Amino acid sequence: MIVYVSIGNSDDKLTQKEWAEFSQAVDTALGEDSGLVEGRHGAWTSHPTAEWQNACWCVVVSDKRVAELQAWLCDIAEEYRQDSIAWAEVRRTTYLEPMK
Repeated sequence: MIVYVSIGNSDDKLTQKEWAEFSQAVDTALGEDSGLVEGRHGAWTSHPTAEWQNACWCVVVSDKRVAELQAWLCDIAEEYRQDSIAWAEVRRTTYLEPMK
């Protein structure tokens, strides 16, 4: 399945250094080297001068690895004093084709 994972620091709970570490920890969990994802479609972050910090990843996860990856992300959230990490599953993708 395709999953979007999003994090943020809109409450300014994290210092800049902590935000960088938190973001890197999530990036590592969602990397192909983690063994928990089958591929990554992309990773995005807020503009450096934006008022709020956030990041989003789009990854492919096998159904049998979902619980393990979610547990790892929950551990990261707890380590960085975060209330949650957003997990949005895409169960169906529609491809739009131009009219000819």
